[in-house]
Amino acid sequence: MDPSLSLLHLPFSFLFLPSLLLLLLLSPPPLLSSPMQSYDGYDAAELLRLAEEEKEWLVAIRRGIHEHPELRFQEHNTSALIRSQLDRLGIPYSFPFAGTGVVAQVGSSSPPIVALRADMDALPLQEMVEWEHKSKVDGVMHACGHDAHVAMLLGAAKLLNQRKHNLKGTVRLLFQPAEEGGAGSMESHPGPTQAAVCFFEAKIEGKAGEAANPHLSVDPVVATSFAILAVQQLISRENDPLHSQVLSVTYVKGGVAFDFTSSFVEFGGTLRSLTTEGLHRLQRRVEEVIEIQAAVHRCKAFVSMKSEEYPFYPAVVNDRSLHHHVQRVGGILLGPDNVKIGKKIMAGEDFAFYQELIPGVMFGVGIRNEKAGSVYPAHSPHFFIDEDVLPIGAALHTAIAELYLNGRNSAGDDKDLSSAG
Repeated sequence: MDPSLSLLHLPFSFLFLPSLLLLLLLSPPPLLSSPMQSYDGYDAAELLRLAEEEKEWLVAIRRGIHEHPELRFQEHNTSALIRSQLDRLGIPYSFPFAGTGVVAQVGSSSPPIVALRADMDALPLQEMVEWEHKSKVDGVMHACGHDAHVAMLLGAAKLLNQRKHNLKGTVRLLFQPAEEGGAGSMESHPGPTQAAVCFFEAKIEGKAGEAANPHLSVDPVVATSFAILAVQQLISRENDPLHSQVLSVTYVKGGVAFDFTSSFVEFGGTLRSLTTEGLHRLQRRVEEVIEIQAAVHRCKAFVSMKSEEYPFYPAVVNDRSLHHHVQRVGGILLGPDNVKIGKKIMAGEDFAFYQELIPGVMFGVGIRNEKAGSVYPAHSPHFFIDEDVLPIGAALHTAIAELYLNGRNSAGDDKDLSSAG
């Protein structure tokens, strides 16, 4: 990956739409150490006015995508819509990436570079919201706001393209497939923000037998019971209480007879940690404890972290200097009272893979509006957004990218980035 690249993405959820912003940095930019000098004279009101003028267009895009949701790696129509809009805007792009992904570009084509990212995929969920633009695909729904993410990023693309004479660098627009595998205010949190996550599955094998003669069988049910209780103690007895972790056993499957012991029991669930290192330690201990508990009860255990089917997500860790940049820009656009400190959550986000390579920050854009019915959390079949957020999100994307690029350039830092690239 180009070390002179800087990346930004916006999700929603608190009720905030998970907004991800990632800046890829070679070193902490002068903009972030003396930010207000670079923000002087920035016309936030004009940008918000321009974004509001695009609201009807943004709403139409979001509703079109919402009506025709597509699951991960199947976002063919969504990708085609994005490319069609980019063609109309005269914005060049490359395609495909990972089958359906699109990368567009606005600006000088030279460093510094900021990338804005939107995820495109929907969830295998039946929509329960009765409205004119309800999902037309049975069992598939945009219940995590990715339809709004795409609309906001296209809005930012249009605004940035209109104002590209002001750009002192390049903005790349990343429309990413397969993230699912997260109004008028915003929040961000420095440091660890979302959990590293993985799945696990265990099978404990014994010897089947009649319930009346337990001494002739090897009972995997008892072994499983002890194993489940034992792994719960890993959180309470081995983990630093200041380092959040969650271990959830979400299913247990065994025999079906009342009077006959099953030969095996299967169980599984999820592991979550606010640090990637913590998740790796928890994975090792879960495997050890289950195998040992099975052996104590004369059984054999087989433990899998399901890494091939469900690759683990690292923790989302927000860069502190970029967090402060986002806060300041949010204050300029929306007013300081509308910028909040976000809460840590134990959900996972594949945006963390970017952050393993370069500094980044994830932030949220508020969408709660009881009058509009926007009161349900993401991944609910009743999830609904206040569409007034769309121009706000587009303007935030635009301002964060513009002020970051212009700040780097005014500080004379682009030369170092260019030589590093």
